Amino acid sequence: MNPVRLALTMTLAQSLGVLDGVDSRAPLDIDDSALTVVHSTDYVDAVRAVGSGTASLSGPLLERLFGLGDSDNPVFDGMHEAARLLVGGTLAAAQAVASGSVRRAVNIGGGMHHAMKARAAGFCIYNDCAIAIRWLLENGYDRIAYVDIDAHHGDGVQVEFAADPRVLTVSLHQHPATLWPGTGWPTEVGDGDAQGSAVNVALMPDVTDRLWLRAFHAVVPSVLEEFRPQILISQCGVDSHRADPLTDLALTVDGQRAAMQAMRGFADKYCDGRWIAVGGGGYGVVNVVPRSWAHLIGIVVGRDVDVDTTIDESWCATAEQIAEQVHSDYSQSPVTVMGDGGDVGYVAWDGDTGQDPPEGISDSAQRQTDRAILATRRAVYPLHGLDPEDPRD
Repeated sequence: MNPVRLALTMTLAQSLGVLDGVDSRAPLDIDDSALTVVHSTDYVDAVRAVGSGTASLSGPLLERLFGLGDSDNPVFDGMHEAARLLVGGTLAAAQAVASGSVRRAVNIGGGMHHAMKARAAGFCIYNDCAIAIRWLLENGYDRIAYVDIDAHHGDGVQVEFAADPRVLTVSLHQHPATLWPGTGWPTEVGDGDAQGSAVNVALMPDVTDRLWLRAFHAVVPSVLEEFRPQILISQCGVDSHRADPLTDLALTVDGQRAAMQAMRGFADKYCDGRWIAVGGGGYGVVNVVPRSWAHLIGIVVGRDVDVDTTIDESWCATAEQIAEQVHSDYSQSPVTVMGDGGDVGYVAWDGDTGQDPPEGISDSAQRQTDRAILATRRAVYPLHGLDPEDPRD
């Protein structure tokens, strides 16, 4: 989570010309009242206190009560202000889109989807995604879709809105039996009158672009079609990459780019173009995050970057120097093109027909993916009046 990954992304996007003439806005200067629409006052006070060195509680007690100070959420100076700044960025994006001044906006510093009401989790202190959704609900929107493609389950956002039928949360992630936080089972479908508002696609390790995209397109378009959102929020964590050190999925930058382009298309089709994209996970600080999120920025601003584009040599040299400073054991040279040569030509799911896998995909890998697709569809689709076995739904 070293913020150098954000700096490298922005300088790469600039070197590609993606940001030329683009309207760049500073994060909103928010106060704590913007945070307490989701987080408890006690928790916000605790974050401020540990970040300023004035906490009255001991370290073990803070960790037990609020998740602060453990290995995932270490305490640092200015913790409250830094985390609040990320929220201000996503709120700036939400307000810009809601006002109609822009149709699409991106905040790569956002995507802190694990933070809970009164607990830090998974490197996330304040949940900018949930806070932005709360703001939209209070300002005229009553059908908001949140689609999360991070390798980890979007648990904090789902928990916040599990009982709210106005918010559809969709998460595609590594299977919870194989990765923290251990949630995001297909049977998690929402609570009470909001059953069906949570959609979880749990994919086994080593899933590749073609199978991941097969699952994505077998579920996401149909639930969005039925829900008919007014606005789409996408959490675009890129720790699904095959080189990510914390996860076990096997996507390429090419596959991640294809998913981002698809979400822009969904926004155009269902939301009159209204789309807010945020960052999230991604721990390939030099070779993955900058390329994937430079693609994301380009897709949001309508300047898609070709995957065969060569990266400027001076950027690569600077990135290598930074990598050596941040990771003393870093030995890789930066990748010099914007893609990985990934194959994004997925075969669409056509129902439970036992179809043979396409060339290059094993029968067992396809069966695992199709089981994940069916588990989600069978859990959620009947709640929307859809047929889980019919690929047209």
